[in-house]
Amino acid sequence: MTIADQGTLKRLEWDKITERLARHCASEPGRELVQALVPVADTDEVVRLQAETEEAARVLRLEPAAEFNVWPDIREPLKRAERGLVLEAESVLDVGRTLRAIRLVRNFFSARVEKYPLLAGWARVMSPSPELEKRILEAIMPGGELADAASAQLGDIRRRLLRARQQVKETLDRMVRSHTTQKYLQDNIITIREGRYVVPVKIEYRGEVPGLVHDQSASGATLFVEPMAVVEKNNEIRRLEAAEKQEVYRILADFSALIGAVAPETLGSVDILAHIDFTMAKGRFSLQLKAVPPVIEPGVHLRFRLARHPLIPGDAVPITCRVGEDFDILVLTGPNTGGKTVALKTVGLTVLMVQAGLQVPMEDCAIGLFTRVFADIGDEQSIEDSLSTFSSHMRNIVHIVRDVTADSLVLIDELGTGTDPTEGAALAQSILEELLARGAKAVATTHFSELKHFATNNERVENGSVEFDNVTLEPLYKIVIGRPGRSNAFEIASRLGLPGTIVGRAREYLTVDQHRAEDLLKNLELTQQQGEGDREAARALRREAEVLKDKYDAELAKFLEKKQAIREKAVEQAHEQVRRIRQEGEAIIRELREQIKQDSNRTREQGIHEARDRINQLTGGIPERPAPVGGGTPPTALKPGETVFIPRFNQDGQVVSTKGDEAVVQAGSIRLNLPFAELRLRTAARTPEPMRGTTGQMALQKVMDFKSELDMRGMRAEEALNEMDKYLDDAVLSGVERVHLIHGKGTGVLRAAVTEHLRGDSRVKSFRLGEAGEGGIGVTVVEF
Repeated sequence: MTIADQGTLKRLEWDKITERLARHCASEPGRELVQALVPVADTDEVVRLQAETEEAARVLRLEPAAEFNVWPDIREPLKRAERGLVLEAESVLDVGRTLRAIRLVRNFFSARVEKYPLLAGWARVMSPSPELEKRILEAIMPGGELADAASAQLGDIRRRLLRARQQVKETLDRMVRSHTTQKYLQDNIITIREGRYVVPVKIEYRGEVPGLVHDQSASGATLFVEPMAVVEKNNEIRRLEAAEKQEVYRILADFSALIGAVAPETLGSVDILAHIDFTMAKGRFSLQLKAVPPVIEPGVHLRFRLARHPLIPGDAVPITCRVGEDFDILVLTGPNTGGKTVALKTVGLTVLMVQAGLQVPMEDCAIGLFTRVFADIGDEQSIEDSLSTFSSHMRNIVHIVRDVTADSLVLIDELGTGTDPTEGAALAQSILEELLARGAKAVATTHFSELKHFATNNERVENGSVEFDNVTLEPLYKIVIGRPGRSNAFEIASRLGLPGTIVGRAREYLTVDQHRAEDLLKNLELTQQQGEGDREAARALRREAEVLKDKYDAELAKFLEKKQAIREKAVEQAHEQVRRIRQEGEAIIRELREQIKQDSNRTREQGIHEARDRINQLTGGIPERPAPVGGGTPPTALKPGETVFIPRFNQDGQVVSTKGDEAVVQAGSIRLNLPFAELRLRTAARTPEPMRGTTGQMALQKVMDFKSELDMRGMRAEEALNEMDKYLDDAVLSGVERVHLIHGKGTGVLRAAVTEHLRGDSRVKSFRLGEAGEGGIGVTVVEF
């Protein structure tokens, strides 16, 4: 059952929504489903319809080449064929085209069941007839004419017919080109009358051209004569044409019988194809509106952000609104030009579209479904029924109050207008109190100050306003919940040109309390506008800070990884150097043994011992390769406060929180989001082994502290070259690829010395002067 009657659907312009949706259908059956579309209250049905729409939108986004072409409505031809009637060629061709659409759609979704399970479920039960489809499309050409290959007999008849026609034309052509006959003819042409080939003969020469007269011109000056020479051939043509017609009828009768045999299942397939067409139309409509799928929640409420009215062009100001959660009734106030009615219709259409399975044009939307929607919007004054504006509105209100329930949404525009303001305000408040007592959810627009006070004094009723720029006196079309609006009658009247004396005198008629209330409301509105501006600026700064923090965390993580890689590389290089020194030292020792064989044993062993000591001094302090601090298995569970080891960064961290199989770990000054798989439990603390010397420590410290530039300005050439040599050694050990040597511009003496020295340095791959952003000719860039 639908949630809204025809009056409500009309007031909310539901017919325009379905009209635009129907334009996206590829078939008449699909358009009929759109025209019958109404919003429903059943949660399971709404969820299913929304899921189908989302699948269709996903198909269109991910499968732009998918074939969902226009296909004809064949329901009536199928029913005629089922009754045993013979179909026209065009109808048979339409059946073939629709059978092709059924086959293509079924095959498309059958190959994508996991991606689009709902639409694939519909397509799976369709019954294609590929053999019949192939025969029809091969036998009938696009224009509806049967092809010569439709049957062997038809092809033979048409070939004979073509030869007979050619023979008649050749005979008549010789006649009209003959000098003897030409003078009797009105024109040198061949034409057809009553299906027979004839020539136009002047009436005064009727006896000069023997033959049968078939027609006469309107002026009576020309007779259309079939010369006796072609009478028999024309007779043959007529016989062949009759045979052709009979054969065509036989072929169509055969096709009609075949179509009638599959009509029941094909009718079912057409219904399913129409549903898929209708669903794809909903997907196309969603993409056109840039719509989003709503979130269906328990309860009865509506909450959306930055919604655009679906019937207003894209430059319309989006609105944000809610009702049914922290309050049940929203009293919306503000100037007439501020967009209150558009906001009311946007709320109503959002509910109708969601509960009809359509996506909605907004940033996000959450809804607890309504069982009824009522709307009293617009001027429905009826001259025919002798009803005033107030009476017509009251008739709608009576209907609403009679049928409203706690699961209903009520939308009322300008509640209580059209009568005495005092009575109208009192009646409006009483109506809202009744809706509140019934538990209904409602949005009502009004100009009555009494309703603003009613909303202020009732915790289940909230004020809202359509924002108005107090400086430019222009409407901003935004809804602000929690603040009553002002009608701005005096400001708008002045802006439209009403003389200031009249406006001033009108202000004087207001009471002191009214002035105070108006001024207070104006100042409150201005303060809230400024506050909202500050909050938006703060939100923007917060978003920017979050982006910068994410960027910083990513850069720091990269730095830590690079730092660890450099450390490991430096240690590896140092160990390689140790191995090389040990090999050279052992060679020296072997050589010493050979040289001092003549010396005493004591002298010999003393020399060897001293050599080994020197080797140890060279290699002392090189750190061992770091052993893993934690165990080899990642943790399965962690608690906040536990210390863990992060192998990727070779660093300890403390668990801040966990979620699933991921942990937030504080590592130094940053927080990292890491899976358990990248963490190790910290075992009992190890006492680090003391360094065997200071050489390795110093080398490693140089690696960690290395800077990618050397400033030699102010040095003499010899001093600068010595510093540069040591610096290049450190650079090679650090594993960097490029350094910058700063020698300054000056006289160019130091630059020339550096250049000359680099030319003979085997560590250097290439070097060049700096570019504009690197220091220009005052810097030499070296690559190793």
